[in-house]
Amino acid sequence: MRTGGPAMAAPEESLRRRKAGNAGAEPGSPPGRGPGREPTGCNAHLRAGTFWLTRIVLLRALAFVYFVAFLVAFHQNKQLIGDRGLLPCRTYLKSVQQYFRGPVGWDAVSYAPTLLWLLDWSHMDSNLDTLALLGLGVSSFVLLTGCANMALMATLWVLYMSLVNVGQIWYSFGWESQLLETGFLGIFLCPLWSLSRLPTGTPPSQIVLWGFRWLIFRIMLGAGLIKIRGDQCWRDLTCMDFHYETQPVPNPMAYFLHQSPWWVHRFETLSNHFLELVVPFFLFLGRRMCTLHGVLQILFQAVLIISGNLSFLNWLTMVPSVACFDDATLGFLFPSGPGGLKDRVLKLQEEAARGLRPPPRYGCMVRQAVHVALGILVAWLSVPVVVNLLSPTQVMNTSFNPLRIVNTYGAFGSITKERTEVILQGTASLNASMPDAVWEDYEFKCKPGDPGRRLCLISPYHYRLDWLMWFAAFQTYEHHEWILYLAGKLLANDATALSLLALNPFENRAPPRWVRGEHYRYKFSRPGGRHAAAGKWWVRRRLGPYFPPVSLPDLKDYFQSREWPYPELP
Repeated sequence: MRTGGPAMAAPEESLRRRKAGNAGAEPGSPPGRGPGREPTGCNAHLRAGTFWLTRIVLLRALAFVYFVAFLVAFHQNKQLIGDRGLLPCRTYLKSVQQYFRGPVGWDAVSYAPTLLWLLDWSHMDSNLDTLALLGLGVSSFVLLTGCANMALMATLWVLYMSLVNVGQIWYSFGWESQLLETGFLGIFLCPLWSLSRLPTGTPPSQIVLWGFRWLIFRIMLGAGLIKIRGDQCWRDLTCMDFHYETQPVPNPMAYFLHQSPWWVHRFETLSNHFLELVVPFFLFLGRRMCTLHGVLQILFQAVLIISGNLSFLNWLTMVPSVACFDDATLGFLFPSGPGGLKDRVLKLQEEAARGLRPPPRYGCMVRQAVHVALGILVAWLSVPVVVNLLSPTQVMNTSFNPLRIVNTYGAFGSITKERTEVILQGTASLNASMPDAVWEDYEFKCKPGDPGRRLCLISPYHYRLDWLMWFAAFQTYEHHEWILYLAGKLLANDATALSLLALNPFENRAPPRWVRGEHYRYKFSRPGGRHAAAGKWWVRRRLGPYFPPVSLPDLKDYFQSREWPYPELP
């Protein structure tokens, strides 16, 4: 009989393998742990190059912005685009339908993609509330749990797109398209159905991560180029002398930043150019420079949040910057300990390093093909965007497709040097032209009005009417017809419209007989000066009438010609 056969050799070979595995181990280290393996637990260090934790942080950040956007929609859509809103979306959809001359078809749907085409228009307020509440529910779930799949993220994207495409002028800001583009990429960052925070079968795609990096690159470079090509003050470094005072909705910090010495404003402008024109190229210079880009851009957006009420724009711009960080960079955000997310990611990294990951399944191959198709789509849609970036006649905040998948961006290409405001006033006098008529001011939620009222601090929340009033002050009321409809609603003491304001001087009284718009010039008061000592943040001077006194009967034909509901007196 032969000795040393397979049955006897197996234990010896196993013993030799164990000895070889322990060769070179530190004295006192447990068997099977060589110098190449790091212990799990509180002393573990994640390796660079994976993005499991990055996905969780990015999706939660995106869900937070979605939550704020849907919250704004729920609080304000009925007043702005509802059944009796300032610009009813039912009227808008009817105009789109009439333009394409027929029943709702592909042309109308592709021009204004929205779920509202499928709903009953006789209860538009309920429809708008339903869309907003669904968005609030889904975004809350993702924000609180960190769990998301393609179905949930696609739901958020479709819901918000449905609101943006009927929002008209109220949703005409660049951050609406930016949220839709960011949200579209977020769909492909997730597994199809799994709600696991760490779906081991679907690691984050490099193509999608580079999609986010390509987005932040275009956002920042577009903002920098539009400034250099736009207002002269960006080239002579004087724009920040005016920005804090003339931005749409200043906050208290803007008041104090405006008082900074001239050399501070020059440094601010130079820093802005560096961050928007130079730093974006750090994305393509390796891991460390990409990480530095993410840190600088997030800090830059934090400074902008502190210095003004720019809606959720700066919060949203932070989201694609998260894609600059890998698990090793973001590990400090997660607690260490056995069984935690950080520990599980470390085990996944160790398995990948030892080649223990299972071979890709059919579903993974399909997913990779989808990501390749996404990359090709984004590249194709980026062609006109890149052409626009390189053009001396660059335009900002423009979409080249109705789904707003890839867009142009920019901000503050020109800076207003003087701040003007439209102040709405009402009077109960029978004759508006009488010198003894007493005119009382309406106050908005956040925009400047009463010079003694403290500046508001609302970011990331957004008052859409206040923002549009800032634009209206640049032009005449003929360019902003909705302001006359607002005046008509004030003449009727319309509760829906008045909910958009902070102060109705005719509350619990008969509505005013006349309403007018007055044009004022506003400047920050000087600290230590007479006005500041009297508790005033602003000094204002009347420039003249913005629109003449109007009464409700005067506006009846005007409203009917535009198919606006006629305000009813209480």
